[in-house]
Amino acid sequence: MIKLRKGSTPKRVAVIGAGWAGCAAAVKLCQQQGHQVTLIEAAKRLGGRARAVEINGQQLDNGQHIMLGAYTACLDLMRLLKIDLKSALLRLPLQMVYPQQTGMQFIAPKFPAPLHLLFALINAKGLDRADKMALARFSTTARWIDWRLHQDCSVSELLERYEQTERLCRLMWTPLCIAALNTPPERASAQVFLNVLRDSLGAQRAASDMLIPRIDLSRLLPDAAADYLQQHNGQVLTGLRIKTLRSSAHGTWILDECPGTEKEFDSIVIATNATQCQRLLADIGNAYSNDSEAPSFPEFSYEAITTCYLQYAPEVRLERAFFALADNPTIAHWGQFVFDRGQLDVTQSGLLAVVVSASNEANQNDHSTLTQAIAKQLAEQLQMPELMTPKWTQIITEKRATFACTPNLDRPENRTVFPGVFIAGDYTAGEYPATLEAAVRSGILAAQIIDQRN
Repeated sequence: MIKLRKGSTPKRVAVIGAGWAGCAAAVKLCQQQGHQVTLIEAAKRLGGRARAVEINGQQLDNGQHIMLGAYTACLDLMRLLKIDLKSALLRLPLQMVYPQQTGMQFIAPKFPAPLHLLFALINAKGLDRADKMALARFSTTARWIDWRLHQDCSVSELLERYEQTERLCRLMWTPLCIAALNTPPERASAQVFLNVLRDSLGAQRAASDMLIPRIDLSRLLPDAAADYLQQHNGQVLTGLRIKTLRSSAHGTWILDECPGTEKEFDSIVIATNATQCQRLLADIGNAYSNDSEAPSFPEFSYEAITTCYLQYAPEVRLERAFFALADNPTIAHWGQFVFDRGQLDVTQSGLLAVVVSASNEANQNDHSTLTQAIAKQLAEQLQMPELMTPKWTQIITEKRATFACTPNLDRPENRTVFPGVFIAGDYTAGEYPATLEAAVRSGILAAQIIDQRN
């Protein structure tokens, strides 16, 4: 039996959208406050932009993800849902390892922070003395300013200000920026980038660890969240698109599209994408009252992420679970990271996943041209000619995977002007870019605010 917070009264709450933000909000509302929660998803499967899809008879993700030890909200939620983290995630020390002929190898040993970074820097291959001095200077100065800027700027401006070398930018800072913010450094927010570095490089050693899912993303959180809700007096509805929200005479909210006898809710969490959220809020504003306008959202622009799956013979295996790749659009080298799925899941032997973040330019190619270019890049950089001829390939592109994380972006708060209506999503106000961690944190915050309304 769930214990309510002292003085708390259970509420009927609808969570619209079952991506990671919506799942987090729904679970926390059940777990901490014991509210009666209905989780509603327009698609047939929960997870939003981080879920499993079936490809050639296999359950693969709609995008290859990598997490960090600093993702404490995600990890805590998985523990609550009884996910065995040791078997679900491959934990590796911080590393940026390219194929030998390409360049840098930077691997942090399992020493206490910040010694792990010091030893990684001393032993790094492919960097000369000027590169290592520049990296040490950046780390020292960032700590000295407590990872805060008086005025936000682009990551490129920040790197220039700290006199980072061209090679260090090319092999470390640019790939890290694109991987973390999914925004090219010339347009990416330096402050948000520093926030990520603070919580990973600037924290305990385990916070900088890289976590690669061994199981598909649906099983990693959304499916377990659905099971949890159904075991705790909650309800999960899929294939149901909510088009209208309206207030009743006694202060509840009504979802006309929601079937069943329970159509009225005390609170609503809108955990859809930003565009859908804006539309729902605008409709409420038009109907609610003249003095209650919908909150304004920034003019988000979006960046795509593309994952290219390439299936080879089962005996094909890389030297590591993943490598960084040297991308160069001028010669059609689009891939930035390659993952050997066979080292994560024995049922996927011979399957490689190549990630192209901020992939709008790459996606101007048709799928055949793009996959051929990626296979050629793999064969050349890994010096494995057999990678030129995969048995089958599949391109998956999330065209609006993340908002472009630009400087001084004024993201909306979880609260709205409408009583009982809140929003959650990786685009809401917070210190992180559009990541799984940002989504989960936003969902948890929305749940906490609802409880505080009592």
